[in-house]
Amino acid sequence: QVQLVESGGGLVQAGGSLRLSCAASGRTFTTYTMGWLRQAPGKEREFVASISRGGSSTNYADSVKGRFTISRDNVKNTMFLQMNDLKLEDTAVYYCAARSSSANIATTQWDSWGQGTQVTVSS
Repeated sequence: QVQLVESGGGLVQAGGSLRLSCAASGRTFTTYTMGWLRQAPGKEREFVASISRGGSSTNYADSVKGRFTISRDNVKNTMFLQMNDLKLEDTAVYYCAARSSSANIATTQWDSWGQGTQVTVSS
């Protein structure tokens, strides 16, 4: 089992940027496809982005394409989500997640989850 800890959330004005980090420990980081999901108040958890084990393949939800960038550092066992041009509708708790499957697909089905970090975008 892998343990995941997110950081980097906070309050930002619309149009601003934030960078989320996810530190992994436990099992070998490179055996996991990694992803970010989010859940806004009163809404279901939704897929945001994912990245393959080696980092060469990425997936994004249509709502964040062109604004968010997912990346990973397999030496430091860390994944990132660079969020630019943030919008009010990006306000949510963001979760780091891991899947043992090598399939890099847009899904809400993940094996391990972090505790979440709050991102709030104000007008």
